[in-house]
Amino acid sequence: MSQVSQPKRRMPVCQWSRRLTRLGHMRIARFVHQDEPKYGVVEGDVPQIEDGTWDTSGLSLAVLDQDPFFAPAQSTGERLKFDDVRLVSPILPRSKVIGVGRNFADHAAELGNEVPVSPLTFFKPNTSVIGPGDPIRLPAISEHVSYEAELAVIIGRVAKGVKAENAYDHVLGYTGGNDVTMRDIQKSDKQWSRAKGFDTSCPLGPWIETELDVDDLGIRSWVDGELKQDGNTADFIFDIPTLIEHLSETITLLPGDVILTGTPAGVGQIVSGNRVDIAIDGLGVLSNMAMDA
Repeated sequence: MSQVSQPKRRMPVCQWSRRLTRLGHMRIARFVHQDEPKYGVVEGDVPQIEDGTWDTSGLSLAVLDQDPFFAPAQSTGERLKFDDVRLVSPILPRSKVIGVGRNFADHAAELGNEVPVSPLTFFKPNTSVIGPGDPIRLPAISEHVSYEAELAVIIGRVAKGVKAENAYDHVLGYTGGNDVTMRDIQKSDKQWSRAKGFDTSCPLGPWIETELDVDDLGIRSWVDGELKQDGNTADFIFDIPTLIEHLSETITLLPGDVILTGTPAGVGQIVSGNRVDIAIDGLGVLSNMAMDA
């Protein structure tokens, strides 16, 4: 007599939320090794970064048996050299990426804009997300594509109507981000969905740091080794708790959602063949080449 297989039980969102806020202090990476996607915990001291490059020879990965974000994960006992794997985006948002515009006064000024009186936000679709080493594809419709180095916040627990004082209870961790923008289309369209939401416009990585003091973090970017941006989260107009309170007042933030917190002054054009390196203190380097689409 044949047996009817039972459907797998899916973990409810509320349980995912509890799981995502219990990971403890980790540096979580997604990567591919021998054509197999895996998760791991990055081990070793983060090297100093001076010119957009870094020596990762001292880093390794403790391989996990499954996705640690949505199920209990344990070490397989396998260790891999960091340099022997291909990193991919540390998170694939199942719902949304939310960007914050003009959150640095110097960046607002360099583009001739006023400082906003409340957070200026927009959406990027999850199809815009790529990982370290993936190419930024420059759309043919644009004559001016720009990089924007940013600290990315990963939501770990459902957030709706959250007050600023409780905001960090809903944060899983942090990674580097690049809010790539078609600057000419941004100006001509007025709405920013095409300008900031095109495929490959949201590089994230290299890993998620689950515990980080974000009040005084350096944010730097280089293009082909030349320093372009050198800012600090201390200069945010609206800090992370304020952003989470503002957003969650009307929008439900789900586990895995990403908030890009804004870019400092120094943005500029990239063309095919340029390499963009982004370093945020404690988060390593996010590097991507620009290529024609």
